Amino acid sequence: MRVHLRRVPDPRSRRGRWYPLVGLLLICACAVVSGARTITEITEWGQRATTTVLELLGIRRHLPGRRRAPSHATLTRLLAALDGDALDAAIGAYLAEHDHTAVDVTGSAPRPAIAVDGKALSGSAHRQQRHRHLLSAVTHAPTVTLAQREVGAKTNETAAFRPLLEPLNLAGAVVTFDALHSVKDQVRWLVQERKAHYIAVIKGNQPTASAQVKALPWEQVPVAHTVSESGHGRRESRSVKTMAIAANLGGIAFPEARLALRIHRRRQESGRRQTRETVYAVTSLDTHQASPADLGGYVRGHWGIENSSHHVRDVVFAEDASTVHTGNAPRAMAALRNLAIGRLRLLGADNIAKTTRAIRDAPEHALWIWGITDSPLLPGT
Repeated sequence: MRVHLRRVPDPRSRRGRWYPLVGLLLICACAVVSGARTITEITEWGQRATTTVLELLGIRRHLPGRRRAPSHATLTRLLAALDGDALDAAIGAYLAEHDHTAVDVTGSAPRPAIAVDGKALSGSAHRQQRHRHLLSAVTHAPTVTLAQREVGAKTNETAAFRPLLEPLNLAGAVVTFDALHSVKDQVRWLVQERKAHYIAVIKGNQPTASAQVKALPWEQVPVAHTVSESGHGRRESRSVKTMAIAANLGGIAFPEARLALRIHRRRQESGRRQTRETVYAVTSLDTHQASPADLGGYVRGHWGIENSSHHVRDVVFAEDASTVHTGNAPRAMAALRNLAIGRLRLLGADNIAKTTRAIRDAPEHALWIWGITDSPLLPGT
């Protein structure tokens, strides 16, 4: 972890700099993986940490001879001044290094998939300043954020799509996104230059493409895959139909398109009426590269990012309730939450809330999470 954090430039003046930057960032990472939601809670985590823990994190001794945790003001100024792009790049590189999911191009297993999705930081709005908006590249399973960029106030997600994915190794992977990012040049860039595949969900804001896909003779095509699931007070079933579209659409709306998908969902929640929804998508994968079950799984995985990442950030870490708005602090806090969620997912944690509660009261556990110690418990604890 230290190796990657050293790549983040220190925004502070050299004069009066006491705490090493990597040490401060490690305190933040340890606190957030322990469930800290705010800068105040990060500060409190540092204050609870023992002298041994602070020493392992790289905090130097003060003149009286003891180590002191950084103050709230120190952490606030640092997070506000950090280079957001550099921090996200360091975090993404660390998580990618520990994600050992391999690309299987033989078709014997589903290819790794990356969802491109945006999220607003609702609480970051302040006076005349609009809320911050972040665009992320998140792996489907496990849910790990590999890249993140802030969408400027005068731009939109589409402009950030290519810069977001540019640093990633996409060869052989499947990139999923909604209709907002279904732009010709970007889709062609993914397939031809980055050697990736895509699945693009078609919605009403793409009227021409939507009409083309819906006009295909779906009633003449049998259902290729069905699946049913129950849990959390609801039952959901999904059916998938696929159809070759090279001769029908000619690649006009979607370059390199090979298949069209029609996914029909039925959901029955306890005490409520059954709902039905039909979703259409196109993909550069053909029938030899992915089965209908794989294709349905990719679309389902894209929808799942909302629950596996965004929902966790809002519920477990109270991201939407956070009123941090100064400088780059909102983005830095979001990056630290991505880091904590990604690392815990890679370690096999299914319930992030339960896991952070288990770590919260023992700062030593957090050091093991980041590989600072070889054991979950330090000697003598």
